Amino acid sequence: MSRKSANLSNSKAQSVKLAQYLGFFMVGYILASALLMLLQTQIALNPQLVTLLSILVGAFIAVHKFIKHYSRALHKAEMIRLAIGGTGIVWLLNALYFFTIWLWLFDEANRQVFIEMSLQQPLPLLFALIAIVLLTFVSAGIGIWLFNRLLSLK
Repeated sequence: MSRKSANLSNSKAQSVKLAQYLGFFMVGYILASALLMLLQTQIALNPQLVTLLSILVGAFIAVHKFIKHYSRALHKAEMIRLAIGGTGIVWLLNALYFFTIWLWLFDEANRQVFIEMSLQQPLPLLFALIAIVLLTFVSAGIGIWLFNRLLSLK
């Protein structure tokens, strides 16, 4: 009988749904991005710094809520899934942002210039995109790992 209860508690620990915590990550990222963009109107901030700080705020909120709800630290697999999911959310939001700008702010001439520029020199744009995706994933992973260590119950 004790074997079943240990097995059930082990399977329950493995089946943690991280979707709710990805939602917390997204809310933290959006709020931090909005506040930092408002701050950028007053002082000059590096866009990569804004992205990094926004991701760290999202990671802090997600890890804090997880530890508060489960009274334990994230396992390694959960941290990796949360980092990959957080990166996916950040890029989904960025794609939505770019698509909105593309439709709302760009006129036909601006769209044509952007398309021609991208076709003439695609490698710098591609390398910049890869570098930003890596920055996002690494900062999400390090942020989740760091906050998991700092906030975990001993």
